[in-house]
Amino acid sequence: MPRTSGGGQPTVVSIAERAGVSIASVSRVLNGLGARRDTVEKVERAASELGYVPNAVARSLKGGRTRQLTFAMPDIGNPVYVAMVRAIQSVTKAAGYRLLLHSTDAVVDDELAVLRSLGDRTSDGLIICPIRITDEHVEALRTAAGPVVVIGSLPDGVPVDSVRADSVAGAALAVRHLYETGRRRIAFVNGPCDTVPGRNRDEGYRTALAECGLVYDASLVVHTDFGIDSGAEAAERLLADRTSRPDAVFCANDQLALGVARALHSRNLRIPQDVAVAGMDDSVLAQAGWPPLTSVDLGSTERGRHAAELLLERLGQATDHPEISTPRSSTAPPRLVVRASTAQTATDS
Repeated sequence: MPRTSGGGQPTVVSIAERAGVSIASVSRVLNGLGARRDTVEKVERAASELGYVPNAVARSLKGGRTRQLTFAMPDIGNPVYVAMVRAIQSVTKAAGYRLLLHSTDAVVDDELAVLRSLGDRTSDGLIICPIRITDEHVEALRTAAGPVVVIGSLPDGVPVDSVRADSVAGAALAVRHLYETGRRRIAFVNGPCDTVPGRNRDEGYRTALAECGLVYDASLVVHTDFGIDSGAEAAERLLADRTSRPDAVFCANDQLALGVARALHSRNLRIPQDVAVAGMDDSVLAQAGWPPLTSVDLGSTERGRHAAELLLERLGQATDHPEISTPRSSTAPPRLVVRASTAQTATDS
């Protein structure tokens, strides 16, 4: 444990006392400003004995870098963001950076505070996943004190790099697949439509229905929160009228799909024979239940990795080429992963 005369954290003063040199000499050694060899040895020995750890913020104020990056996500418990964390950390760790994690709970004020905290110099750059983009977000992104990469869709003209998922195309893939397996009453359990993923997945659902010649039926659509319990409650609403029961349920993420599956099991309805279920994200949850879920892979790992690479490139640019170039944007293509929750047609026994 660090040892000082007052029992607190070691300081420049306590190191000077232990080394028998002046405070100015300690300051010069710790800041790499040069000193006599014997003074350097005394200060380093005293600092080691006292367990002195240089403060990252103080170093950043002098050297301009903390070697720390931040990843802010809506829900640290969602497997989608866990996959992103692993991908981001593999890239940033290899480049010599530590990754700080922050869960915003999709609270706008919290996301704005994280963006503004770049001005505190506790982090060199930020990757953020907002599910709502407000005018305040746009302004905070425009005026951010450090490089930012957004995982998600942005309005045109926002001067930051972004990595997007094609949720519109992904949702359409799932609905067309359900249609091709013989389903004609395809329900949709979505998250809030005032979020970017909720809005895009709603568009994909409607587009695919029209392509398949199916009429949009508002009674088959439930908007709720992105969670397992919310999915179960939504399924109960869809199943309340036995005369108009859906023969398939497409869900805006795998958590909702697991909740729907739980509600179907509780009513002794077979998946997929009675009701097929498909989700989105192809997270680890897709294979956690029974039967395993058909799901749309939106490239969570690829998006996380590419976001980290873009951020590191921006940090290198800040050193070598201070001029700001055109923001870059990429889109991960969706991929349908078919599993047992939709594998049979509604007429199979």
